[in-house]
Amino acid sequence: MDWSSHAEALADAITHPDSRWRAAVASTPRHVFVPHWFTSDGDGYAVHDGPGDSDAWTRAAYSDRTLVTKVGGLHADHADSGDRPAGRPTSSSTLPSLVVQMLRYGRIHDDSDVLDVATGSGYSAALLSQLLGEHRVTSIDVDAYLVQAATERLDEVGLHPKVVTVDATGPIPGEYDRIVSMVSVRPIPASWLTALRPGGRLVTVIANTSMIVTAWKTDDGGAAGVIERDWAMFMNTRTGENYLPGLDDLFSIARAREGEDVTQGRYGVLEVRESWEIASMLEVVCPGIEHHYERDQDGRRTAVMVHADGSWARATGLRGDPPTVHQGGPRRLWDVLEEIRHRQSMTGGLPVYGATVRITPDGVIHLQRGRWKATIG
Repeated sequence: MDWSSHAEALADAITHPDSRWRAAVASTPRHVFVPHWFTSDGDGYAVHDGPGDSDAWTRAAYSDRTLVTKVGGLHADHADSGDRPAGRPTSSSTLPSLVVQMLRYGRIHDDSDVLDVATGSGYSAALLSQLLGEHRVTSIDVDAYLVQAATERLDEVGLHPKVVTVDATGPIPGEYDRIVSMVSVRPIPASWLTALRPGGRLVTVIANTSMIVTAWKTDDGGAAGVIERDWAMFMNTRTGENYLPGLDDLFSIARAREGEDVTQGRYGVLEVRESWEIASMLEVVCPGIEHHYERDQDGRRTAVMVHADGSWARATGLRGDPPTVHQGGPRRLWDVLEEIRHRQSMTGGLPVYGATVRITPDGVIHLQRGRWKATIG
């Protein structure tokens, strides 16, 4: 494949002319790191074989899009053409512009030793190695196959950073000037703060939100910074091949049961996961809610919320109309959501983005913006 011109076009699309990351993107053959990938086809995920269709491979690898590489416990490298895995993606090659964005937030200097959390395909480790030299880059992932494949593909393009199988929520080998995470966490693993050198900087996203944390290590062993006025979404950390089972049984109950409370909602039915500011605020004040949203052919919308404590809510209505809301369990989840939406309506925004961040040495995150405060532990 004549990939150079495509990599240069990608660099043109996602970096500005004087970006220090421009040359790294232009000189990295992304297709090598994603020879196989999945796309959702409505009945699960269909696998694509890059070497079997070089045109499709080129278009996918050098477009600014995320390529799913693992669904559940099945990696695309091991999938047959007839496989249709269903469930949650468990690894991907993140869209290159977001990779560069996260690296830029790291404020990485030429002499920085960098920990790349969540190796994935190995593309972010490649960009770091191109810029800094491979000896300054360590990349970790909980998935042994991802580490093996990334190591082999990095070697194929002549790069040899240290890539090791490590659970990012546990002990971290080595010390670093910068830690940049392509996976989301809650709270900040205390081991990251231990591994971060004095004056070091970490960049990550809070799990189940789009909130980017950037923070400098402080003298007490914690860190201080901000929630950037920006958005990013990453998969959450996991400890095994797949994520723990979701709340399917409770979803079934919530879709069909008459509520203990049946009321009329104040605001129309919302797809919470597509409303990033609201979703992030909801996760801060009531963590762990799972969501389902659907729209019928007649335009009727239904949103379902469930929580592991047994709380659930179902709201149904036409677009813009006040919905009928059924709720059950120990908490009224739709009421919590409506309080957030009311605050957004009254103030024109929510306080999560732009909040100051203080992280204690045990990883607990304290947020503040004006009089609003929250703790994420």
